Amino acid sequence: MNKKWELYCHDESKIKEISEKYHIPELLATVLVNRGIEDINLFLNPTRNDFHDPNLMPDMKQAVDRIIKAIDNQEKTIIYGDYDVDGITSITVLKKFLKERGLDVGYYIPNRLDEGYGLNKDAIKSIAEEGYKLIITVDCGISGTEEVDYAYSLGMEVIITDHHEPLDVLPNALAVVDCKRKDNKYQCNCLAGVGVAFKLVQALSIKLELDEKDYLKYLDIVCIGTISDIVPLIDENRVIAKLGLKLIEQTKNPGIKALLNATGYKEINSNTISFGMAPRINACGRMGHEIDALDLFLTDNIVQANDITSKLNDYNKQRQEIEKRIFDEAIHKIENEEPKDCNAIILGAENWHHGVIGIVSSKITELYYKPSILVCFEGEDGKGSGRSIQGFDLHGALCNTSEYLEKYGGHEMAVGLSLKKKNFKIFKQKFEEEAKAANIEKFVPVINVDKEVTLKDLSIEQVNSLKLLEPFGEANKNPIFLYKNLKIDSIRALSEGKHLKLTLKDGSTIINAIGFNMGKYSEEYLIGDKIDVLGYLETNMFNGIESVQINIKDIRKSY
Repeated sequence: MNKKWELYCHDESKIKEISEKYHIPELLATVLVNRGIEDINLFLNPTRNDFHDPNLMPDMKQAVDRIIKAIDNQEKTIIYGDYDVDGITSITVLKKFLKERGLDVGYYIPNRLDEGYGLNKDAIKSIAEEGYKLIITVDCGISGTEEVDYAYSLGMEVIITDHHEPLDVLPNALAVVDCKRKDNKYQCNCLAGVGVAFKLVQALSIKLELDEKDYLKYLDIVCIGTISDIVPLIDENRVIAKLGLKLIEQTKNPGIKALLNATGYKEINSNTISFGMAPRINACGRMGHEIDALDLFLTDNIVQANDITSKLNDYNKQRQEIEKRIFDEAIHKIENEEPKDCNAIILGAENWHHGVIGIVSSKITELYYKPSILVCFEGEDGKGSGRSIQGFDLHGALCNTSEYLEKYGGHEMAVGLSLKKKNFKIFKQKFEEEAKAANIEKFVPVINVDKEVTLKDLSIEQVNSLKLLEPFGEANKNPIFLYKNLKIDSIRALSEGKHLKLTLKDGSTIINAIGFNMGKYSEEYLIGDKIDVLGYLETNMFNGIESVQINIKDIRKSY
């Protein structure tokens, strides 16, 4: 699929000014200008003094006072959280902190396969029957209006901490700590659920006059949840991620140590979290074993941590096998059963695993650049998960086709839904009409290019300076550069045709390049061809010699 390459327009005078003022290479200054970064020092070197006042968050003071009362009176308290990395790390941070304050709280994580996301009345009933008086939600609860009322009817009080969009009416809880509230005045409204839990712990620490280290020591866990939840890595999230990664390097948490060893990553950065740790933790929830992930972070025993990590690896392998099967079946349906000119891809099957279909939907949307929804049927009921492309409001399309759905939720780019099997065909038809009306066929994937580079930009110093931009993630993507008119000196496929390895010539200078999952290009290009490449600039160490390498994201023939 052809992609549109869009270069930023540069203010060269501003780039030069920043480069000179902060004593940084112009390549780094260019990216900072492209990102619109105003406070350069804060962005490049955040410190623990850059956290905002947690008491400015909605209802924070009420939440703190009620939790301190629970500590003082030794009230039976439970944390109710989600089954993904964000939820698991949120429970971990709050439970560990409260235990150190003398309150050994319980926890409840709904099973993804049986209960689904968020508060549910059966769970609340069982919590009440166990004698709990206070429920604290983390990473969920903002839409649980009926469930909160039900908890109160059973004699319990509820504190909600969440980061999702609220409904028009807030739950009638004792406190609703969520910076997505319409009346929010807190500076950073894009925290992950674990970020909100961390701010609660910070506020409690301030009220209890504790030392900073009593809450800062959890930044390794908070960092894992924040990066994994793909929230924008700007403002306070960047402070969490940047400081948290440093803490992970020297973490004392046996679970984090064991999981890091299992990933095989040599460096500890955002990729280590996103592609090494997060899939293993999320595999627990997807496969219905969410408690194992929590046990990993809570254990103080390295032997137990290694045993649990081994389980996580097994769950992840199972998830990968199931994902591959569903993906292959979905591709077969698309290529053999679906019209080639469809504007949206809506597929359903009996034997698909609804804990995994969201990942497959994401891959299909990326491959075909069309919104997709995959539905797994169990009898007459179907559960679905969907992903979108930039510019098409997936949640809005569900709103317009909601008469055929039982339940749905999400946002522009990702949704979950349930429907009756008998309504699947008409839903598919109506959703296709929504996509067609949006002119999906005219949508083209865009790659934003930070700068066209030449040999002078490829010094070790210039490229290494880009590491100051880490950690990379949502709203702070790894910068992409364009290099034109490179001559292919050698080209071959690696890993049974999966990846691409190139050496490229600019005059007499050889530049190494690697293209992951781009092995097909080894058959499209020949030695001697002139190409333009887009990619990340990296340094690579081989035989003790450090050199610059291009990590390719797209290729075109030069004209």
